[in-house]
Amino acid sequence: MDGSRTVGTPPVLILLGPPGAGKGTQARMLEERFGLVQLSTGDLLRAAVASGSEAGKAAKSVMEAGGLVSDDIVLAILRDRLAEPDCAGGVILDGFPRTTAQAEALDQMLAETGQQIDAAILLEVDDVKMVVRIAGRFTCGACGEGYHDTFKKPKVPDTCDACGARQMTRRADDNAKTVMSRLDAYHEQTAPLIAYYADKAVLRRVDAMQDIAAVQDALAALTQRVMA
Repeated sequence: MDGSRTVGTPPVLILLGPPGAGKGTQARMLEERFGLVQLSTGDLLRAAVASGSEAGKAAKSVMEAGGLVSDDIVLAILRDRLAEPDCAGGVILDGFPRTTAQAEALDQMLAETGQQIDAAILLEVDDVKMVVRIAGRFTCGACGEGYHDTFKKPKVPDTCDACGARQMTRRADDNAKTVMSRLDAYHEQTAPLIAYYADKAVLRRVDAMQDIAAVQDALAALTQRVMA
């Protein structure tokens, strides 16, 4: 695998990055701009269970028993999803693979249809700055407008600019200690995956500490090259 795509096969991209790196925001941009379909593991599982497919039934029984859905079941669900017409223009995988074993199994599955991972895009962050970014977040409990202690304060303290409500809320896990713990877990889990895709010459890096527009531009340019 060298990142050169077989002509006629839909592009397959993976989006890697820690909590708060902006994967969801950037994936939506790629969907809108390039016609790609974002596939997240959680959404895939819920949709498969709701559809009543064979893989969905298998996943449902495991989930109802309180177990973890196996890689084989996730791959079967992903295989079914990739065969649907809306994926013909290409997909972005978010949340899978998480381990090198999953990455190897995914490669084997894609090879069955002549596909491969065209780019594993790593949204890189500065851990210290990321803690500040996440730990400072709060939202209006009435309308959902987002704010930040440093980067986006309400014009009137504790009052929403959008709706005027005074119901600001913070996620319980958006504190410095918890955020750092999540980042440490992410790095430990993802480091082998980064090495795996680097060895296959498909790893691409984007500085996710830039402003959203700059990250979008970098991702768009990279995606354009992959799809050319």
